[in-house]
Amino acid sequence: MLIDFLEEIVVLAVGKGSEPIAELLYANKHQNEFNIAKKLGITINQTRNILYKIEDYGLVSSERKKDKKKGWYTYYWKFEILKCLEFLKKRLLETRERFETQINRREEKQYYICEDCNLEYSEDEALLMEFTCDECGELFTTKDNSVLLKGLKKNLEKIDKKLAEIEIEVVKEQKKKDRRRMVGLKAEAEENAKKKEDAKKKREERKAERDKIKAAEKVLKEKENPTKKKTVKKVAKKVAKKAVKKVAKKKVVAKKKVAKKAVKKVAKKKVVAKSSRPKSAASTNAIIHRKKVVKKRPVKKSSVEKTFKNLVKKVSRKTTSNKKVVKKKRK
Repeated sequence: MLIDFLEEIVVLAVGKGSEPIAELLYANKHQNEFNIAKKLGITINQTRNILYKIEDYGLVSSERKKDKKKGWYTYYWKFEILKCLEFLKKRLLETRERFETQINRREEKQYYICEDCNLEYSEDEALLMEFTCDECGELFTTKDNSVLLKGLKKNLEKIDKKLAEIEIEVVKEQKKKDRRRMVGLKAEAEENAKKKEDAKKKREERKAERDKIKAAEKVLKEKENPTKKKTVKKVAKKVAKKAVKKVAKKKVVAKKKVAKKAVKKVAKKKVVAKSSRPKSAASTNAIIHRKKVVKKRPVKKSSVEKTFKNLVKKVSRKTTSNKKVVKKKRK
């Protein structure tokens, strides 16, 4: 059915006698123009003329390839089936409109005919000619349009059937096109995935090569100057010890200051508590005397020493923990 449609399209585009080219162009792959000329039994110029006429309507697609031996270009041709079906559909719709207009005219208006001359005239033309033929002089007779209307209606039915068949072929071709597109997309996706995997493998190989080169360079450096490494480690240890000692001293000094301030605050609070009792003449003198005595008295060493020892213990614990952390980091 599709080949019949294609032959009809070729006749509409080129003319009669060029129908055999439809079978050759109806293929999945593009066909060589020299092979087409051989199969048709005509020259290459004649085949090219036919192909160019079909191409003017946009019904064929072509590819150009260069011959490696001879050096000239050869063209490969193929039908674009969806475009061909759309072209035929458009032409059939135009003819259908023409038939419909003729049917409407025949049903609405009356026509006259000269039986001797076999010439047809409309009602307006017959009135102007006074229903007599100018050539033979005989009177017109009314024409029976029933036979002609039956023929026109049959042609309309044929065109409607053809249009329905074309719609079916269009759906089939669209499905084929979608399948090809899906297959092409899958192939592209697989190719992209392979490319990504290959790129990933190459990156990993390069990384492994770099790591090997770095390891070899380190080994060479260690062989060349092993004494430098030891001296660097010793210097690092000394610097770390000095830093830890400085931190410990700073913390001890800070905590001593805090302890002294705390002791002074305790002594002041005691003096304020005693001064808050009820005052009399004798008591005020006694309080003044006591205050002076309090200033002269030294603070008991027992409480201060205890607090100081506790602070020193805490500081020593923290310094030991810092040293352990430093050792771990060096390892």
